[in-house]
Amino acid sequence: MSTYAIGDLQGCLGAFERLLEQINFKAGADRLLLAGDLVARGPDSLGTLRKVYGLRDHLRCVLGNHDLHLLAVAHGAAPLKKKDRDLQAILDAPDGDELLGWLRQQPLMIDIPEFDAVMTHAGIPPLWTLDQARSRAREVEAVLHSDQCKDLFNNMYGNEPAGWSDALHGADRLRVITNHFTRMRFINEAGELELQTKGEAAAPPPGYFPWFDHPKRVHYSTRILFGHWAALAGDVAIDGIEALDSGCVWDGFLTAFRLEDQQRFQCDCRKHK
Repeated sequence: MSTYAIGDLQGCLGAFERLLEQINFKAGADRLLLAGDLVARGPDSLGTLRKVYGLRDHLRCVLGNHDLHLLAVAHGAAPLKKKDRDLQAILDAPDGDELLGWLRQQPLMIDIPEFDAVMTHAGIPPLWTLDQARSRAREVEAVLHSDQCKDLFNNMYGNEPAGWSDALHGADRLRVITNHFTRMRFINEAGELELQTKGEAAAPPPGYFPWFDHPKRVHYSTRILFGHWAALAGDVAIDGIEALDSGCVWDGFLTAFRLEDQQRFQCDCRKHK
């Protein structure tokens, strides 16, 4: 049995299927961990979501910002963007409600205790302990998985407040938690997010750091698996930090990281659009 953590699929069904062939994935014997953003900018978000749903008994996944946007659109809390027009096929599909219902039940953070690892879409906020991260993820998940989910979606969008405070409550508190788990890249010393810049880690906005390079980052032995940041090309030179998004949808690669031996496998996504 092998366990493979895979980066952002972004609707790239062909690349996903080719990668599964490449690693000789066997449902029932092997397991997948998906880093979120199952849908969005690729050519077949509906097919990708159906494929993942079909493998649901053999995988775990976390929600990414694009997955949450799809759910918000489906609940009437946000308009469909032109660049995400491929998502309309999911909304119109006869099995769309079933797919979206399953997607909404997925978490923001998962523990993989047998490998002393955790996974989120964008990483673990550097000033939070793992216990704090787990607790705050559960706060959002409790609302997301409830009948009050539309309230979450209605108030989810926005970049403020930029930083965490224990005094936060209501919609602001849930928005800050969601932004940290699904949109985080750069963060300043005070722990405030900068959510506009999407470039390389070596070129942060003035006064900001990549979250994993924060000078006051809480350190622990647990391995962190994350996606979201395509500009990293899956490369972070810090032990225990595993970047999985290698830009498949941008003609890069789709990456699988085998936890048993830390070996990486990659599919060239230009060939499978």
